[in-house]
Amino acid sequence: MRKKVIFASALAFALALTGCSSSSKDSAAGTDKSITITLWHNLGDTQNATATKALTDAYTVLHPNVTFNLVSQPADNYFALLQAAAVSKSGPDLALMWTGLFALKYKSYLTNLKGLVSDAALAREGSLEWTADNFDAASGPYVMPLDRQFYIGFYNKDAFAKAGVTAVPSNWDELYAACGKLKTAGYTPIVYGNGGQSLGALYYPWYDASYIAIGQSSVSGLRDLYSGKNQWNSAINIASYTKYAALKSKGCTNSDVLTKTNNVEDFLDGKAAMIVDGTWDTKKFTDQFGDKVAAFVPPFSDNPIKGVVEFAGQGFGLTNYSKNSAAAAAFLEYMTTDAAAMVVDAAGLIPNVNGSTTSNAVNQQMLDFAATGGFARYPMLDNVLQGDVVDAGNKILPSILGGKTSVSGGLNQMAQVWKSVPAENRTESYK
Repeated sequence: MRKKVIFASALAFALALTGCSSSSKDSAAGTDKSITITLWHNLGDTQNATATKALTDAYTVLHPNVTFNLVSQPADNYFALLQAAAVSKSGPDLALMWTGLFALKYKSYLTNLKGLVSDAALAREGSLEWTADNFDAASGPYVMPLDRQFYIGFYNKDAFAKAGVTAVPSNWDELYAACGKLKTAGYTPIVYGNGGQSLGALYYPWYDASYIAIGQSSVSGLRDLYSGKNQWNSAINIASYTKYAALKSKGCTNSDVLTKTNNVEDFLDGKAAMIVDGTWDTKKFTDQFGDKVAAFVPPFSDNPIKGVVEFAGQGFGLTNYSKNSAAAAAFLEYMTTDAAAMVVDAAGLIPNVNGSTTSNAVNQQMLDFAATGGFARYPMLDNVLQGDVVDAGNKILPSILGGKTSVSGGLNQMAQVWKSVPAENRTESYK
């Protein structure tokens, strides 16, 4: 990781030498007063952590009086730590936040950025609607996105070729057939585990669940799982998750989906042909395989899916008790600049600044799904569902794939959790 940080920081220094700067509103630029901005995150050693370090380094080059105290918190109880710190007002100035309903759930200790960050800067960012009240961008965002993210599949082209898989699967049946060929050729077809973004003891199920939902509905249809118009134990969900559970019973996955911790390494080592992951690991894969790795839309549907999860899934929120709010807001404004976009790209991620490009060919392939391929853009399902439902799904959905819980039993549990959510959080309006 150190080499990546040095590279991104070197780029930031080069940008500073060419005269790149943040907004003229930047209060930190007009004073020699030393300022320390504390930033909490739960990014571990992912590319997003690398990008965060590179961005703060780049900003410090531009404004030497500003330093950042980056605090890496444990992923599994990160939000509980933030809430506890908010009560005592002892937390950070900036906090890594997920967008969607996570931002709204924790907005009581965040500051709405409208007016603190210029309208021109906000207009440069995508997905801000997913960080605003009722997902209306005009209300003002609570989070400045760090990057544009995808939940996506990755596959090893050499493994496909060796196994005789001539086309990327586009539906359940094609996926099962490809799995059979890959297993015969000696590969784990799809490897599962809690590597990558380690958000708990089990693999994170919402990458898969997002594509199961996409296979069923339009973008607006995702709201049906929130409102209850589509119950978790509906016939369509039982049918979809029955086919999902069959991935393991048909030999498409590793046998230890509930306990494996080195699934990313299995993919990198060429033991596994496919992995469902996200853009935070793209650079690892392209560094290892070059042009022999590519992205694919997980085909968790009876018919070819024409949607993709493209979403600013996380960013930084300004706490409403920060003693350095002006300086912290100036850094958030800097995140909307072309210079910041270049730093994010150099870290192997996709900039969220509208109209920016990416130098990573696989990241560009993802962007092309919607930009030129006719795919609809969907949000991350876990970011637009009630927090209690997401928490329950973190345990129940992996248990369904792992064969420890029946499909109907698990989805009945999900339905019961949804029913226990307060009525005002089960309407057509997001809260």
